[in-house]
Amino acid sequence: MKRRSLPVAAALAATAALLLTACGSGDDKSSDNDKIAGADTGDSTESASPSASTDSAQRPKVTLPSDVTNVFDSWKTGDTTKDAVLADVSGRINATDAAIASGDSESSAIPFYYKGDALLGAADWIASFKKEGLTINGKTRYFEPTITMFDKTSASVRYCSDESKAYNKNRKTGKIDKTPATDNSYVLYNTRVDKNKQGVWQTTQLVSKRGVEPCTP
Repeated sequence: MKRRSLPVAAALAATAALLLTACGSGDDKSSDNDKIAGADTGDSTESASPSASTDSAQRPKVTLPSDVTNVFDSWKTGDTTKDAVLADVSGRINATDAAIASGDSESSAIPFYYKGDALLGAADWIASFKKEGLTINGKTRYFEPTITMFDKTSASVRYCSDESKAYNKNRKTGKIDKTPATDNSYVLYNTRVDKNKQGVWQTTQLVSKRGVEPCTP
């Protein structure tokens, strides 16, 4: 089943994420729960690492361990701005997983892609894995991205993840906790992103819920 569940401290982000609807997205159905959180979908191609945004900021180099794979399915819309948003969202996802895998809760890539309540929640979440002696393993597929632009510098991004082939791994022994897949292996995420002065679409609010449509098979 899945490797990831946010610690209690990250629940603060859920309250903030409810502001997504107030910011102008009539399509968002953001809800409380786990971790992270918009109206175009793209082509059907898969990408393990979508192209980075062409803005001025140099994106951090993020390397995942060989036993961790993130696949971004239909992560292109054909719209330059929305594709830049998705590139930074995927960068944030990869940066988070790399930090968990390395046990580095102070990775410089985290404040690069996160800000505000979302940053606080992510830092606590990453640290909790290290504290519990866990890391991550396996493949996660991200799909059904939906973007709603509020204005030129803010948007909501909603997407799903299939975590049925992703697991917790004991950092010390290397034992992988391969639990059976259930509806809870599928997660609906709602995020708010805001573009900073360097052109980076930072995640500022986030919320997720497991086992709900449209993410479950």
